[in-house]
Amino acid sequence: MKHLHQLFYPSTWSFAAKLSAVMLVVVLLPISLIAYYQPICQNSLSVLVIGAIATICALILTQRMTRPIRALTKTAKKLEQDNFSLQALVKVSRSRDDIGHLARIFLHIAEEVKAVREQKRQQQVKDVLLKELSNSDINWLIATGHQVKIAPGTVLIEEGQVVETLYIVLDGTLSVTVSQGKTSEWEIAQLGSGEIVGESLFIGTPAIATTIKALEPSLVLSIPQQQLTAKLQQDIGFASRFTRAIAILLSDRLHSTISQLSNPQLLQDQPLRDMLFVLGELNDSDIDWLIKSGTRQKITANTVLIHEQRSVDALYILLSGTMTVSISENKRNVLVRAFTARENRESLGQEITKLSRGEIMGETPFIDDRLPSATVKALEDSLVLSIHRSRLVAKLQLDVGFASRFYRVIATLHSNKLQEIFRRLGYSQPVDRKNQPLDKAIEYEDELDFSVLDRMALAGTRFDWMLSRLTGV
Repeated sequence: MKHLHQLFYPSTWSFAAKLSAVMLVVVLLPISLIAYYQPICQNSLSVLVIGAIATICALILTQRMTRPIRALTKTAKKLEQDNFSLQALVKVSRSRDDIGHLARIFLHIAEEVKAVREQKRQQQVKDVLLKELSNSDINWLIATGHQVKIAPGTVLIEEGQVVETLYIVLDGTLSVTVSQGKTSEWEIAQLGSGEIVGESLFIGTPAIATTIKALEPSLVLSIPQQQLTAKLQQDIGFASRFTRAIAILLSDRLHSTISQLSNPQLLQDQPLRDMLFVLGELNDSDIDWLIKSGTRQKITANTVLIHEQRSVDALYILLSGTMTVSISENKRNVLVRAFTARENRESLGQEITKLSRGEIMGETPFIDDRLPSATVKALEDSLVLSIHRSRLVAKLQLDVGFASRFYRVIATLHSNKLQEIFRRLGYSQPVDRKNQPLDKAIEYEDELDFSVLDRMALAGTRFDWMLSRLTGV
């Protein structure tokens, strides 16, 4: 009786039973239609058309039937690449057949793996400030800041508003969201203990593209902008250590965000030109040192400058030409890939962006021991300024002022890249301000920052000067 009941309720069938039924339809449908219409349609062409239509219908049915399996396969490939975006499996998991059961188990395992990795990452994040800052630095932060308890749902920073306070998350969890129109939002990240929020206020990007609010009862250390800015200007040692810590945190946040992107094309055509920010922040003496310590290097087309998952030998500044950045879709054993002969390697993978004149490559290893997650290759004959890793590391250790400015530059680059990704993930549109008063608390998307324009003009002049010295023109 139980089996007879299940026969009339296909939703309770096992996947094997459903697949068998579909295959039976695939085989019998064309035969049945041809057999039925052949006595009526004497024209052989009509019979062929009917058979073709029946076959197409059967193939469509088969395609729909195998969709859950394809979703499982797609999700497995994402997990192989450390991408835990599993929305494709949610619908499959609602099915009551054995495939739905398998999808639910798959989701549960994936969530457990994600939780373990997130816990490990958060532990590393917690240690950053404690490792990078001295006791005197921490004591100053304690004396200057004040602890604030944040209730769940409280908005700490509103999307588009100018940030005026730096927050260090001491306990709890904050949610980072981007707007999806006027009434909805999408959570793209969570920030736990040890994270810094509002760092953009002193690295040149005061308005952010996300909203940050508390997910649970949280405790933050609030540090006013005025006191922090004064401390960074007066204490060069503190500035070096603090900006390095922020650069490390932002590097980790950027890497985590990129690894979760379902569409790497969001990184395409970044409007940011790294070198303009570098030259706008560094001193003339810093630039002079880069020129004297660097080596002008010609890179022929199709030459790989930086290999994915291999050490980086130098910091590179692209003077002319075009480079492509790609990520491998084959996440097999890292050692196998690294020691495979070049002629036996697979293609470089999926291109995620292009680099043009004035951009920086290979900067992350100077603040993070993580190996590169992408390959950089010359699309055409290019010219780079190469500063060997050992020389730059020594400079950062011996010259605290240079280190402070260098880490500030790296933090700025990573912050800008993150904000650009967040803007592309969101669907917010420029505000229509016709016949409306301006809100002083909001930095509008098309508003000009004249101090930034001045720095960009100075950076352009410095870049031309650098090129003339390197090329002898």
